Amino acid sequence: MPDEENDQHLYLGLHVRGSLGILRDGSEVFLEPGDLVFCDPARRHVLRPGDDCRMTLFRLPRCYVGVPEADLDRVVGVPVRGGEGLGALVSGLLSVLATEAEFRRPGIGDRLVRSLVDLLATLVMELRLAETEEEAAERTTDTSTAGTETLARIRTFIDEHLTDPDLSPESIARAHRISVRYLHKLFQNDGTTVSRWVRRRRLEACRQELGRTANRTIAVAAVAHRWGFSSPSHFSRAFRDAYGMSPTEWHARAASQSPEFRRAR
Repeated sequence: MPDEENDQHLYLGLHVRGSLGILRDGSEVFLEPGDLVFCDPARRHVLRPGDDCRMTLFRLPRCYVGVPEADLDRVVGVPVRGGEGLGALVSGLLSVLATEAEFRRPGIGDRLVRSLVDLLATLVMELRLAETEEEAAERTTDTSTAGTETLARIRTFIDEHLTDPDLSPESIARAHRISVRYLHKLFQNDGTTVSRWVRRRRLEACRQELGRTANRTIAVAAVAHRWGFSSPSHFSRAFRDAYGMSPTEWHARAASQSPEFRRAR
């Protein structure tokens, strides 16, 4: 990326393939092919491309967009999903401009660029509006009705997706159209963290399944994998820390139906 006159241009990256992460709000968000991100050459450390990453970068003068400089600065580093809403329109148009030479001819190309500029201005305003609404929501306390209802919906969502190994703060926040920062704040106000809550619910699901005497021949590792634990050793340590015994010991007591096990249930 050229260093000269970077402050006079707006850069927009179109993720094409491979692994690309963005550091935002203390977490790393990974983009999928077709997703977009506003870039700043002075903050290259925000982007974490993998060895197989390919991204097409577009540059246009900031003055063309017709949006306040402050708003353009605020959207830098914000990921835009290219599979939905306005992001899909912008992503599709950029893909055409990048791959189809016939659409870059004088006349046709000029019209497409004008349409793109209008879409980008609208996209920036949409992102800023969402951010403003989110900031207002973040000012609410954990005792507010809005915060309580949001947390309840998130917990229900987590329970419905416990078996998904890709369940993460990023995927949870994305599904509820909130920032990862706000998601962490909701759980912090409730005295825990997102990761701890997910692990706790998964452990409870595993404990219940291993405790069913009808499943005497079920493999402990299979249960752990089904409920989102990718590492059997990590699952065993977490289970022992939570319940004071290994999952194998718990399963054996369930199968024997000892009085001590019945009291534990």
